Amino acid sequence: MSETRINAHRRRAFRAVSPTHGTIYTVTHSSTAPLHLVLGEEEFLIERAVSQLIAAVRGTDTDMPINRLRAGDAGSAELAELLSPSMFAEYRVVVLEAAAEAGKDAVALVLDAAQNPPPGVVLVVLHSGGGRAKTMAGSLEKLGAQVHPATKLKTGEHVGFVRSEFQNQGVRVAPDVAQEVVDAIGSNLRELAAAVSQLVADTGGKVDLAAVKKYYSGRAEVSGFEVADKAVAGDRAGALEALRWAMFSGVPHVLLADALADAVHSLAKVGPAGAGDPFRLASSLGMPPWKIKKMQRLVRGWSSDSVGQAMQIVATLNADVKGGAADPDYALESAVSQVANLRG
Repeated sequence: MSETRINAHRRRAFRAVSPTHGTIYTVTHSSTAPLHLVLGEEEFLIERAVSQLIAAVRGTDTDMPINRLRAGDAGSAELAELLSPSMFAEYRVVVLEAAAEAGKDAVALVLDAAQNPPPGVVLVVLHSGGGRAKTMAGSLEKLGAQVHPATKLKTGEHVGFVRSEFQNQGVRVAPDVAQEVVDAIGSNLRELAAAVSQLVADTGGKVDLAAVKKYYSGRAEVSGFEVADKAVAGDRAGALEALRWAMFSGVPHVLLADALADAVHSLAKVGPAGAGDPFRLASSLGMPPWKIKKMQRLVRGWSSDSVGQAMQIVATLNADVKGGAADPDYALESAVSQVANLRG
């Protein structure tokens, strides 16, 4: 490889590989050192970070070597060979997996190599953040590793992930559109990312609520949420229609009852809190801001008495769907109908 090509390759790699500024879900662009720490346990984010790093460094050089091995399996001789300078300064990527479970000797080897990676080598360490080698992650950060967070998302963070996915494809969507995608697909990041890509491709980037409902209204997950949302919104006919579709689709009675109970209990939490800032209320109520905001809209048609009656209904329903009722289908329809009728 010529010196000109080597330098161009190096500049391209350093531009394209970076820590995550502005989003925690994808590799972005900035100048970097050839040492990276993928930190967390979310497999989809881990594999995405690794593949993006490799693609950024590799560019069009499909012959560039990629070496992947468990950090605990890396012996001193093997690691020394992988991280030794290339005679021609050619780039290669070394991915050390399961670093959190590495033994003391392996940790020492990795940290020693990370202090001064040779020219042409991009070292990527995958660490869960815990394990017996927990302190290794902090040591790598102190050595200047660029961190790519891959932690598992908490409840309420999936909407942000979906919005980020749309933004990465140059599409802006309203918060309720992102929420609809999450309600329809669930919490699996791989499926959420695939759904976003499919929606953008099929709509030419014009993604709205109607488009999401068109493609995913048949999903079992969205049926469960739709039943609860429509019921507490007072849409009796819509709630019963969604309920029948959900039961036809095979959604378990217990999940449908739980969704309705969750919506009612959320009303009970948000009602006394009033119309405060959802972000300030999130901690005290134990609910994500987006959910608080939605419930603040719905609770306007509810009184403390009607919420109390709804809570008694969902408590009875919980027992009914777990064997207390001879006909759980009827129990669900009755409960949904009663809850919807309670909203003024």
